[in-house]
Amino acid sequence: MVNSFRKWISGIPGPAPGSYDGRVSESVETTTARWTFLTNHARVLAMVARDPLIRVRDIAASCLLTERTVGAILADLEAAGYLRRSKVGRRNAYTVVPEGPLRHPADGGRPVAEILGVAAAGMEERDGRGEHPSR
Repeated sequence: MVNSFRKWISGIPGPAPGSYDGRVSESVETTTARWTFLTNHARVLAMVARDPLIRVRDIAASCLLTERTVGAILADLEAAGYLRRSKVGRRNAYTVVPEGPLRHPADGGRPVAEILGVAAAGMEERDGRGEHPSR
């Protein structure tokens, strides 16, 4: 059993078990590329808050996700009560529920509206125009 575990763990990229010498050998650029401040769910919710009539295609392009992933995220957010979906003609319109509580226990149930303004403002700065790039 132990040998099969050692064989399995030896196939994982990185230093061999027990070979860590205490030095940091990776650059900051490599380390920070492994995580981001905002989850994909937060990015999608911020895009919808900014433009309730935004198309899934435009969210996907802006957030660097597939349309299928965006659809699944929108379904997650709707099921969790963070947004509501309605039809306007042939298009979907989204209404963000700003009083929805942040989910992490450390956030103490503060409303999602507290982070939406910051995230949406950051996306507007990136676009440089304050509007969605598809318009």
